[in-house]
Amino acid sequence: MSTTPRLLLGPGPSNAHPRVLEAMSQPLLGHLDPAFLEIMNEVQDRLRVLYGTQNELTLPLSATGSAGMESCLANLLERGDEIVIGVNGVFGERMCAVATRIGARVTRVEAEWGTALPHEEMEEAIGRVAPRVVAFVHAETSTGVCQPVAEIASAARDSGAFVVLDCVTSLAGIPVTLDEWGIDAAYSGTQKCLSCPPGLSPISFSARAVEHVRARKTPVQSWYMDVSLLAGYYGEERVYHHTAPISAIFALAEGLRIVDEEGMTAREARHRQASAALIERLGALGFEPLVAAGIRLPQLTTLRLPASVIDAGEATIRRRLLDEHGIEVGGGLGKLAGNVWRVGLMGENARTESVERLQAALRGMLD
Repeated sequence: MSTTPRLLLGPGPSNAHPRVLEAMSQPLLGHLDPAFLEIMNEVQDRLRVLYGTQNELTLPLSATGSAGMESCLANLLERGDEIVIGVNGVFGERMCAVATRIGARVTRVEAEWGTALPHEEMEEAIGRVAPRVVAFVHAETSTGVCQPVAEIASAARDSGAFVVLDCVTSLAGIPVTLDEWGIDAAYSGTQKCLSCPPGLSPISFSARAVEHVRARKTPVQSWYMDVSLLAGYYGEERVYHHTAPISAIFALAEGLRIVDEEGMTAREARHRQASAALIERLGALGFEPLVAAGIRLPQLTTLRLPASVIDAGEATIRRRLLDEHGIEVGGGLGKLAGNVWRVGLMGENARTESVERLQAALRGMLD
């Protein structure tokens, strides 16, 4: 394998910031060392700001984003509970799979991949089912759709349901405002717009969600992800629960400092500028965006492939990009496999220089 660093323009991970990599090389501390606990306090405070929440139970779960999904659903659902899930891509499907394994009764509201969930249909299902939980994806990584949140969340809360939101690809790329939207549980990942290695899932639970977990009739099926236990480790008492991944939290702390230094207004603008450049420059080569402009994620763009790429074999072209130019892009998933690419411009990679490098490589291969 080439020793030249990859330019990771797939759906994640993205390239880590040099300061993040340096932070990971720091000497280890004990997971109950007062110096480390201060870093955890900082991480939790910065995550609250980034999530737009006052939720006390906001923490970096010691696992990846999919575990964050499972934690949110496993804590709020008991066997036999009703849940309404919006499905317009792979990760809505995954929510259904997780909820089914928990023993919940799943009602799916589906939309065509590449489109947003219709809030009227979500509201109808919520009114009809009276669910314990309503769950959907803010930034669908399999399609590049940015789902409008407020109307669905409002309907769910009005019904008394808890609202779970997948923010894996949105956090630190576009604004997330959990308290304003009325979200009860949210999860993300560190390897996308935070420009950290994978391995942590920032989660946040509202006070009413925590109260519900503590009043459950049955224990949370996962001891490791039970937030009523995690609250002891990440709260004031610091009761031992597990050995936190020290180096990963060093990395996240530095990544959050970088986000704070840039500011979310500038950070969002940078992601949108890079996305616009991608669509313009690759449009000249015949690539077209799958998702309509009003609901298109700036940090993850799904592009319909031109005939020149399909005829040459899209997987072959992607492999050549990787082998000859050190550039990774993502193929389509599920129904979109073979017909689209997913190009991530996330965190440190959300720059016009990334787009220019990809354009130059493709031009040389397709001319």
